[in-house]
Amino acid sequence: METRYSRQTLFKPIGEKGQHLLQQKHVLIIGAGALGTGNAENLVRAGVGTVTIVDRDYVEKSNLQRQQLYSEQDAFERLPKAVAAKTRLEAINSQVDIRAHVLDIRKEELEGLLKGIDLLIDATDNFDTRLIINDLTQKNDIPWIYGACVGSYGLSFTVIPKDTPCLHCLMETIPLGGATCDTAGIIAPAVQMVVAHQTTEAMKLLVNDKASLRKRLISFDLWKNEQSTIDVSSLKNKHCLSCGTKPTYPFLSFEKQLKSSVLCGRDSVQIRPSDIMTRDLQALKEQLSHLEGKVESNPYLVTFFHQKHRLVFFLDGRVLIHGTSDISEARTIYHQIIG
Repeated sequence: METRYSRQTLFKPIGEKGQHLLQQKHVLIIGAGALGTGNAENLVRAGVGTVTIVDRDYVEKSNLQRQQLYSEQDAFERLPKAVAAKTRLEAINSQVDIRAHVLDIRKEELEGLLKGIDLLIDATDNFDTRLIINDLTQKNDIPWIYGACVGSYGLSFTVIPKDTPCLHCLMETIPLGGATCDTAGIIAPAVQMVVAHQTTEAMKLLVNDKASLRKRLISFDLWKNEQSTIDVSSLKNKHCLSCGTKPTYPFLSFEKQLKSSVLCGRDSVQIRPSDIMTRDLQALKEQLSHLEGKVESNPYLVTFFHQKHRLVFFLDGRVLIHGTSDISEARTIYHQIIG
Protein backbone atom coordinates (compact mmCIF):
# COMPACT_ATOMS: atom_id res chain seq x y z
CA MET A 1 0.00 0.00 0.00
CA GLU A 2 3.03 2.31 0.37
CA THR A 3 3.16 2.75 -3.41
CA ARG A 4 -0.58 2.91 -4.03
CA TYR A 5 -0.77 6.68 -3.55
CA SER A 6 2.81 7.45 -4.61
CA ARG A 7 1.84 9.63 -7.58
CA GLN A 8 -0.57 11.55 -5.40
CA THR A 9 1.93 12.12 -2.59
CA LEU A 10 4.47 13.38 -5.14
CA PHE A 11 2.03 16.23 -5.75
CA LYS A 12 3.39 18.79 -3.29
CA PRO A 13 0.08 20.36 -2.16
CA ILE A 14 -0.89 16.89 -0.86
CA GLY A 15 2.32 15.09 0.00
CA GLU A 16 2.64 12.44 2.73
CA LYS A 17 0.99 14.70 5.31
CA GLY A 18 -2.01 15.35 3.10
CA GLN A 19 -2.38 11.67 2.27
CA HIS A 20 -2.44 10.87 5.97
CA LEU A 21 -5.16 13.48 6.44
CA LEU A 22 -7.25 12.05 3.57
CA GLN A 23 -7.19 8.63 5.22
CA GLN A 24 -8.70 10.12 8.39
CA LYS A 25 -11.58 11.96 6.70
CA HIS A 26 -15.24 11.07 6.16
CA VAL A 27 -17.15 12.37 3.13
CA LEU A 28 -20.91 12.11 2.68
CA ILE A 29 -22.20 12.03 -0.91
CA ILE A 30 -25.92 12.68 -1.40
CA GLY A 31 -26.96 11.06 -4.67
CA ALA A 32 -25.39 8.15 -6.53
CA GLY A 33 -26.18 9.22 -10.07
CA ALA A 34 -23.73 10.76 -12.51
CA LEU A 35 -22.09 13.29 -10.17
CA GLY A 36 -22.27 10.96 -7.19
CA THR A 37 -20.58 8.00 -8.86
CA GLY A 38 -17.87 10.20 -10.36
CA ASN A 39 -17.05 11.90 -7.08
CA ALA A 40 -17.22 8.64 -5.14
CA GLU A 41 -14.80 6.86 -7.45
CA ASN A 42 -12.33 9.75 -7.40
CA LEU A 43 -12.35 10.01 -3.61
CA VAL A 44 -12.12 6.26 -3.07
CA ARG A 45 -9.19 6.00 -5.47
CA ALA A 46 -7.58 8.94 -3.65
CA GLY A 47 -7.74 7.04 -0.36
CA VAL A 48 -10.31 9.02 1.62
CA GLY A 49 -10.87 6.99 4.79
CA THR A 50 -14.68 6.77 4.82
CA VAL A 51 -17.17 7.49 2.06
CA THR A 52 -20.90 7.33 2.73
CA ILE A 53 -23.25 7.19 -0.27
CA VAL A 54 -26.98 7.86 -0.08
CA ASP A 55 -29.48 7.36 -2.92
CA ARG A 56 -33.17 6.46 -3.20
CA ASP A 57 -33.17 5.07 -6.75
CA TYR A 58 -32.17 1.91 -8.62
CA VAL A 59 -29.98 1.42 -11.71
CA GLU A 60 -31.66 1.68 -15.12
CA LYS A 61 -30.25 1.29 -18.63
CA SER A 62 -30.51 5.03 -19.28
CA ASN A 63 -28.04 5.59 -16.43
CA LEU A 64 -25.20 3.64 -18.08
CA GLN A 65 -24.33 6.40 -20.56
CA ARG A 66 -22.87 8.62 -17.81
CA GLN A 67 -23.03 6.94 -14.37
CA GLN A 68 -19.63 5.35 -14.33
CA LEU A 69 -19.82 2.76 -11.53
CA TYR A 70 -22.68 0.72 -12.97
CA SER A 71 -22.91 -2.23 -15.34
CA GLU A 72 -25.57 -3.73 -17.58
CA GLN A 73 -26.05 -6.45 -14.99
CA ASP A 74 -26.81 -3.84 -12.31
CA ALA A 75 -29.49 -2.38 -14.57
CA PHE A 76 -30.90 -5.81 -15.41
CA GLU A 77 -31.22 -6.63 -11.71
CA ARG A 78 -32.48 -3.11 -10.88
CA LEU A 79 -30.04 -2.93 -8.00
CA PRO A 80 -30.34 0.08 -5.69
CA LYS A 81 -27.69 2.54 -6.82
CA ALA A 82 -26.15 2.86 -3.36
CA VAL A 83 -25.75 -0.93 -3.13
CA ALA A 84 -24.27 -1.32 -6.63
CA ALA A 85 -21.92 1.62 -6.02
CA LYS A 86 -20.67 0.14 -2.73
CA THR A 87 -19.90 -3.20 -4.39
CA ARG A 88 -17.92 -1.58 -7.21
CA LEU A 89 -16.07 0.85 -4.93
CA GLU A 90 -15.00 -1.91 -2.55
CA ALA A 91 -13.51 -3.73 -5.55
CA ILE A 92 -11.57 -0.57 -6.44
CA ASN A 93 -10.14 0.10 -2.97
CA SER A 94 -10.70 -2.40 -0.16
CA GLN A 95 -8.95 -0.10 2.33
CA VAL A 96 -11.73 2.52 2.24
CA ASP A 97 -14.77 2.17 4.49
CA ILE A 98 -17.73 2.41 2.08
CA ARG A 99 -21.14 2.92 3.66
CA ALA A 100 -24.33 2.75 1.59
CA HIS A 101 -27.86 3.87 2.47
CA VAL A 102 -30.93 3.39 0.28
CA LEU A 103 -32.88 6.44 1.46
CA ASP A 104 -35.05 9.27 0.24
CA ILE A 105 -33.26 12.13 1.99
CA ARG A 106 -35.28 14.55 4.05
CA LYS A 107 -34.45 16.54 7.17
CA GLU A 108 -34.72 13.65 9.63
CA GLU A 109 -32.61 11.24 7.57
CA LEU A 110 -29.89 13.79 6.83
CA GLU A 111 -29.55 14.94 10.44
CA GLY A 112 -28.50 11.44 11.45
CA LEU A 113 -26.02 11.09 8.59
CA LEU A 114 -24.16 14.34 9.32
CA LYS A 115 -22.66 13.10 12.57
CA GLY A 116 -18.88 12.75 12.26
CA ILE A 117 -18.53 13.82 8.63
CA ASP A 118 -15.97 16.35 7.40
CA LEU A 119 -17.55 17.29 4.08
CA LEU A 120 -20.76 16.83 2.10
CA ILE A 121 -20.87 16.60 -1.69
CA ASP A 122 -24.10 17.46 -3.45
CA ALA A 123 -24.94 15.03 -6.24
CA THR A 124 -28.70 15.39 -6.01
CA ASP A 125 -31.20 16.09 -8.76
CA ASN A 126 -33.52 18.58 -7.07
CA PHE A 127 -33.57 21.82 -5.10
CA ASP A 128 -35.95 20.52 -2.45
CA THR A 129 -33.13 18.32 -1.13
CA ARG A 130 -30.38 20.88 -1.78
CA LEU A 131 -32.09 23.51 0.36
CA ILE A 132 -32.38 21.03 3.23
CA ILE A 133 -28.67 20.23 2.76
CA ASN A 134 -27.88 23.94 2.76
CA ASP A 135 -29.70 24.67 6.03
CA LEU A 136 -28.42 21.62 7.89
CA THR A 137 -24.80 22.15 6.88
CA GLN A 138 -25.04 25.78 7.94
CA LYS A 139 -26.56 24.74 11.24
CA ASN A 140 -23.85 22.11 11.85
CA ASP A 141 -20.93 24.15 10.40
CA ILE A 142 -20.08 21.58 7.72
CA PRO A 143 -18.71 22.62 4.29
CA TRP A 144 -20.45 21.29 1.19
CA ILE A 145 -19.88 21.42 -2.54
CA TYR A 146 -22.79 22.22 -4.85
CA GLY A 147 -22.80 20.77 -8.34
CA ALA A 148 -25.28 20.55 -11.19
CA CYS A 149 -25.27 19.77 -14.90
CA VAL A 150 -27.69 19.36 -17.78
CA GLY A 151 -27.12 19.14 -21.52
CA SER A 152 -23.54 20.36 -22.01
CA TYR A 153 -23.80 22.90 -19.19
CA GLY A 154 -22.55 22.61 -15.63
CA LEU A 155 -21.74 24.64 -12.56
CA SER A 156 -20.24 24.23 -9.11
CA PHE A 157 -19.70 26.24 -5.94
CA THR A 158 -18.09 25.45 -2.61
CA VAL A 159 -20.10 26.58 0.39
CA ILE A 160 -18.12 27.29 3.57
CA PRO A 161 -20.31 28.20 6.58
CA LYS A 162 -19.55 31.64 8.06
CA ASP A 163 -17.29 32.44 5.09
CA THR A 164 -19.06 32.20 1.71
CA PRO A 165 -22.63 32.92 0.61
CA CYS A 166 -24.88 29.91 1.04
CA LEU A 167 -27.17 28.44 -1.61
CA HIS A 168 -30.11 30.45 -0.27
CA CYS A 169 -28.10 33.66 -0.75
CA LEU A 170 -27.19 32.72 -4.32
CA MET A 171 -30.75 31.85 -5.29
CA GLU A 172 -31.86 35.38 -4.52
CA THR A 173 -29.76 36.65 -7.46
CA ILE A 174 -28.52 33.80 -9.68
CA PRO A 175 -30.93 31.49 -11.56
CA LEU A 176 -29.84 27.99 -10.57
CA GLY A 177 -32.91 25.87 -11.39
CA GLY A 178 -34.49 24.87 -14.67
CA ALA A 179 -34.25 21.85 -16.96
CA THR A 180 -33.27 18.37 -15.84
CA CYS A 181 -31.40 15.50 -17.52
CA ASP A 182 -34.77 13.83 -18.08
CA THR A 183 -36.13 16.86 -19.93
CA ALA A 184 -33.07 18.26 -21.74
CA GLY A 185 -30.67 15.32 -21.81
CA ILE A 186 -27.00 15.37 -20.86
CA ILE A 187 -23.60 14.42 -22.26
CA ALA A 188 -21.06 12.59 -20.10
CA PRO A 189 -18.22 15.14 -20.53
CA ALA A 190 -20.36 17.79 -18.80
CA VAL A 191 -20.73 15.43 -15.84
CA GLN A 192 -17.01 14.73 -15.76
CA MET A 193 -16.17 18.43 -15.79
CA VAL A 194 -18.41 19.17 -12.80
CA VAL A 195 -17.00 16.12 -11.00
CA ALA A 196 -13.46 17.38 -11.64
CA HIS A 197 -14.30 20.72 -10.03
CA GLN A 198 -16.13 19.13 -7.09
CA THR A 199 -13.50 16.50 -6.33
CA THR A 200 -10.62 18.97 -6.58
CA GLU A 201 -12.30 21.37 -4.15
CA ALA A 202 -13.06 18.41 -1.87
CA MET A 203 -9.42 17.35 -1.77
CA LYS A 204 -8.31 20.90 -0.96
CA LEU A 205 -10.67 20.94 2.01
CA LEU A 206 -9.73 17.45 3.17
CA VAL A 207 -5.99 18.24 3.26
CA ASN A 208 -6.70 21.57 4.97
CA ASP A 209 -5.52 23.72 2.05
CA LYS A 210 -8.36 26.24 2.29
CA ALA A 211 -6.19 29.00 0.82
CA SER A 212 -6.36 27.21 -2.55
CA LEU A 213 -10.16 27.03 -2.67
CA ARG A 214 -11.66 28.65 -5.78
CA LYS A 215 -14.13 30.88 -3.84
CA ARG A 216 -16.05 31.62 -7.05
CA LEU A 217 -19.03 30.05 -8.74
CA ILE A 218 -17.84 28.38 -11.93
CA SER A 219 -20.06 27.58 -14.90
CA PHE A 220 -19.41 26.28 -18.39
CA ASP A 221 -21.01 25.03 -21.57
CA LEU A 222 -18.72 22.52 -23.28
CA TRP A 223 -20.69 22.45 -26.52
CA LYS A 224 -20.61 26.23 -26.87
CA ASN A 225 -16.97 26.46 -25.74
CA GLU A 226 -17.90 28.82 -22.91
CA GLN A 227 -16.65 29.09 -19.34
CA SER A 228 -17.01 31.75 -16.68
CA THR A 229 -16.34 32.30 -13.01
CA ILE A 230 -18.36 34.71 -10.91
CA ASP A 231 -17.20 36.40 -7.73
CA VAL A 232 -20.27 35.93 -5.55
CA SER A 233 -18.73 37.07 -2.26
CA SER A 234 -20.84 40.22 -2.27
CA LEU A 235 -24.00 38.08 -2.32
CA LYS A 236 -23.46 36.89 1.24
CA ASN A 237 -26.46 38.37 3.00
CA LYS A 238 -26.33 39.10 6.73
CA HIS A 239 -30.13 38.93 6.73
CA CYS A 240 -30.22 35.49 5.06
CA LEU A 241 -32.42 33.18 7.14
CA SER A 242 -30.11 30.25 6.35
CA CYS A 243 -26.66 31.76 7.02
CA GLY A 244 -27.16 35.32 8.29
CA THR A 245 -26.59 36.74 11.76
CA LYS A 246 -29.96 35.45 13.00
CA PRO A 247 -30.58 32.20 11.11
CA THR A 248 -33.89 30.36 11.43
CA TYR A 249 -33.06 27.62 8.87
CA PRO A 250 -36.40 27.96 7.06
CA PHE A 251 -36.03 24.93 4.80
CA LEU A 252 -35.92 22.61 7.79
CA SER A 253 -39.50 23.46 8.68
CA PHE A 254 -42.30 21.27 7.38
CA GLU A 255 -43.95 24.26 5.73
CA LYS A 256 -40.96 24.73 3.41
CA GLN A 257 -40.68 21.11 2.30
CA LEU A 258 -42.29 19.37 -0.64
CA LYS A 259 -45.58 17.86 0.56
CA SER A 260 -46.56 14.32 -0.44
CA SER A 261 -49.67 12.34 0.46
CA VAL A 262 -51.26 9.09 -0.71
CA LEU A 263 -54.81 9.46 -2.00
CA CYS A 264 -56.94 6.88 -0.25
CA GLY A 265 -58.06 4.03 -2.52
CA ARG A 266 -56.80 5.63 -5.73
CA ASP A 267 -53.27 4.19 -6.18
CA SER A 268 -52.15 7.82 -6.49
CA VAL A 269 -49.87 10.28 -4.72
CA GLN A 270 -50.42 14.03 -4.54
CA ILE A 271 -47.35 16.26 -4.43
CA ARG A 272 -47.55 19.98 -3.85
CA PRO A 273 -44.75 22.55 -3.67
CA SER A 274 -43.77 24.19 -0.39
CA ASP A 275 -44.77 27.70 -1.51
CA ILE A 276 -47.93 29.06 -3.09
CA MET A 277 -47.45 29.29 -6.82
CA THR A 278 -49.20 29.52 -10.19
CA ARG A 279 -47.84 27.00 -12.66
CA ASP A 280 -47.28 28.10 -16.25
CA LEU A 281 -49.16 25.28 -17.95
CA GLN A 282 -48.21 26.33 -21.48
CA ALA A 283 -44.48 26.31 -20.63
CA LEU A 284 -44.90 22.98 -18.89
CA LYS A 285 -46.69 21.52 -21.91
CA GLU A 286 -43.78 22.61 -24.12
CA GLN A 287 -41.27 21.07 -21.69
CA LEU A 288 -43.13 17.76 -21.55
CA SER A 289 -43.50 17.59 -25.34
CA HIS A 290 -39.76 16.80 -25.59
CA LEU A 291 -40.09 13.68 -23.44
CA GLU A 292 -41.22 10.19 -24.33
CA GLY A 293 -44.91 10.11 -23.53
CA LYS A 294 -48.25 11.62 -24.41
CA VAL A 295 -49.33 15.13 -23.38
CA GLU A 296 -52.93 16.30 -23.07
CA SER A 297 -54.18 19.62 -21.74
CA ASN A 298 -57.08 21.94 -21.10
CA PRO A 299 -57.14 25.46 -19.62
CA TYR A 300 -57.01 24.05 -16.08
CA LEU A 301 -54.47 21.20 -16.14
CA VAL A 302 -51.88 19.27 -18.13
CA THR A 303 -51.85 15.48 -18.21
CA PHE A 304 -48.68 13.56 -19.05
CA PHE A 305 -48.69 9.81 -19.67
CA HIS A 306 -45.21 8.71 -18.62
CA GLN A 307 -44.42 4.99 -18.92
CA LYS A 308 -46.88 3.27 -16.54
CA HIS A 309 -47.81 6.48 -14.72
CA ARG A 310 -50.16 9.37 -15.41
CA LEU A 311 -49.16 12.78 -14.06
CA VAL A 312 -51.74 15.54 -13.76
CA PHE A 313 -50.41 19.08 -13.20
CA PHE A 314 -52.69 21.82 -11.83
CA LEU A 315 -52.45 25.61 -11.96
CA ASP A 316 -51.84 25.82 -8.19
CA GLY A 317 -48.67 23.73 -8.50
CA ARG A 318 -50.13 20.42 -7.34
CA VAL A 319 -49.31 17.20 -9.19
CA LEU A 320 -51.23 13.94 -8.99
CA ILE A 321 -49.12 10.90 -9.87
CA HIS A 322 -51.40 7.99 -10.72
CA GLY A 323 -50.14 4.41 -10.83
CA THR A 324 -48.32 4.29 -7.50
CA SER A 325 -49.08 4.60 -3.81
CA ASP A 326 -45.36 4.72 -2.94
CA ILE A 327 -44.46 8.28 -1.93
CA SER A 328 -40.73 7.70 -2.49
CA GLU A 329 -41.37 6.45 -6.05
CA ALA A 330 -43.71 9.37 -6.70
CA ARG A 331 -41.13 11.90 -5.49
CA THR A 332 -38.51 10.30 -7.76
CA ILE A 333 -40.82 10.60 -10.78
CA TYR A 334 -41.67 14.20 -9.85
CA HIS A 335 -38.02 15.26 -9.61
CA GLN A 336 -37.15 13.47 -12.87
CA ILE A 337 -39.71 15.58 -14.68
CA ILE A 338 -39.68 18.88 -12.76
CA GLY A 339 -36.18 19.01 -11.21
